[in-house]
Amino acid sequence: MLSLSDYIQISIGLMSIFSPFVAIPIFVSLTSNNTYEEKKETARTASIAACIAGLVSIWIGQYILLIFGISIPAFKIAGGILLLLMSINMINAKTPKAKNTKSELKEAKKKSVNVKEIAVVPLAIPLIAGPGAISTIIIFAQKSDTIFHLFMMSLIIIVISSYIYLTLKMSSYISKKLGITGLNIISRIMGLILASISIEFIISGLLTVFPFLGR
Repeated sequence: MLSLSDYIQISIGLMSIFSPFVAIPIFVSLTSNNTYEEKKETARTASIAACIAGLVSIWIGQYILLIFGISIPAFKIAGGILLLLMSINMINAKTPKAKNTKSELKEAKKKSVNVKEIAVVPLAIPLIAGPGAISTIIIFAQKSDTIFHLFMMSLIIIVISSYIYLTLKMSSYISKKLGITGLNIISRIMGLILASISIEFIISGLLTVFPFLGR
């Protein structure tokens, strides 16, 4: 079991990587022709899908690693590098390529009439709950082997999903008030937090694989 300060740090880290602010411009673009109720339904479906992806990562992520014979230290290093690349893009006010590609967005625009389809792909996966988010959740879930820790992680994911829903629901209002500059500032701050987390992951993984580095 971890301390309260540890769970606060985990919450901040996951809120940074799950940041729906990165998805706001794309959400507004894909739902521009939808009614308010359709936009609200899209936000709800996207947040639920992201929540499910997070919960699955918490409870069975470690077993997936075991199936492929991947050690936690190796996964920390790989996940740290992925997060670092994503954070650099966010600091430069760019949408991380790990979250979506131009072809995915083009496909999403073609089916933008179908609210549930664009809510799950590409909004929830991979835009919000992408490879970086899933990697981070699995790594955080391994910080303790108690069932209480997994329940605490699940609670954090559920709370963050509610935050995602409210943010996407108010995306048009937030986009108008903050503008591109405001959204970019938030993206840079989140990117800086992610960069710090990624370095911690890489260092932790390297010290486990090469313990002599810590001497």
